[in-house]
Amino acid sequence: MGQTTGMSPEQLKWWQKGIIYQIYPRSFQDSTGDGVGDLRGITARLPYLKSLGVEAAWLSPIFTSPMRDFGYDVADYCDIDPLFGNLDDFDALVTEAHGLGLKVMLDYVPNHTSSDHDWFQAALTGKGSDKRDWYVWRDPAPDGGVPNNWKSFFGGPAWTLDEASGQYFLHQFLPSQPDLNWRNPDVRAAMFDVLRFWMRRGVDGFRVDVIWLLAEDDQFL
Repeated sequence: MGQTTGMSPEQLKWWQKGIIYQIYPRSFQDSTGDGVGDLRGITARLPYLKSLGVEAAWLSPIFTSPMRDFGYDVADYCDIDPLFGNLDDFDALVTEAHGLGLKVMLDYVPNHTSSDHDWFQAALTGKGSDKRDWYVWRDPAPDGGVPNNWKSFFGGPAWTLDEASGQYFLHQFLPSQPDLNWRNPDVRAAMFDVLRFWMRRGVDGFRVDVIWLLAEDDQFL
């Protein structure tokens, strides 16, 4: 819950005072018998969440992903991974939730994409790509090694060499999770469009993943 000092209950927003229930989709409810939870399973359990007095259901990532980091490596921000269903299933979930008076929140993962994302695949075509600056690239250090001593949260250097171009790209998690360059206005515009896409489908809010990592030291120190 956020800081609410000096505010009356009537002044608080739903996300400041309500119970938010996090759902990890793959282990929550399986509707097909394949052993993996899915959107239809979540929809079936929404009346139960309502009975608990929950204000909102927050879904961990459900976007298209190779699942190297269980969905936090997004390959398409505007589609549902087939593991969980499809956009029609999502729309049905939102409709059911709103009918019960529940809000729906999504995990928004803006710091990095999957290396499978079309943007990064375009960036890999060369320094002249119009998507190259959508990610964080640096030349090697004078000794030919990594640009600096930054470490990945998952261990090892936070840099991986793209041998074709001779430059390193930044990844603060897996090497298959290249960091987006939020200093690029085109990146910001594209990522804001992602939010609009889901809000138009009825999403009520977002939990923003690792927001404190969006802007690196511009001197790379």
